[in-house]
Amino acid sequence: MSENSPEPQNDGQPPKSERGGLWGLFFGAVGLLLPPYGIFLSAFGLIQGFRARRAARRRSVTAPMAMASVFVGSVGIVLSVAMAAVLFLYQDQVADYRDCSARAQTVSTQDACDQAWESGTGLPPEVIGG
Repeated sequence: MSENSPEPQNDGQPPKSERGGLWGLFFGAVGLLLPPYGIFLSAFGLIQGFRARRAARRRSVTAPMAMASVFVGSVGIVLSVAMAAVLFLYQDQVADYRDCSARAQTVSTQDACDQAWESGTGLPPEVIGG
């Protein structure tokens, strides 16, 4: 076998770290980008982080991104649930805001839509992705 072989040269030893936390971090981060539908990806990231920690403890190795995965997955779940709650509680106002935004041709008419949303709900338009 040559020095440049693509196979890892770990002499049959198990890896020194658990990589499941990195995958969990990836899924949790993607879940943050897709609220409220990202709740499933965030939950998967959270679960993957816990699994990586458990596997690392069982094999006495480290899981470097496991806690970050748990944190990002938890934040993604909280944001997704909050956004879903706003969409559910204010569904009529959300429909009116989206219709108004679709008809808005200028910045001033979009500002009027934003002000109507804020005065009706007390929430900034960013809450629904506006």
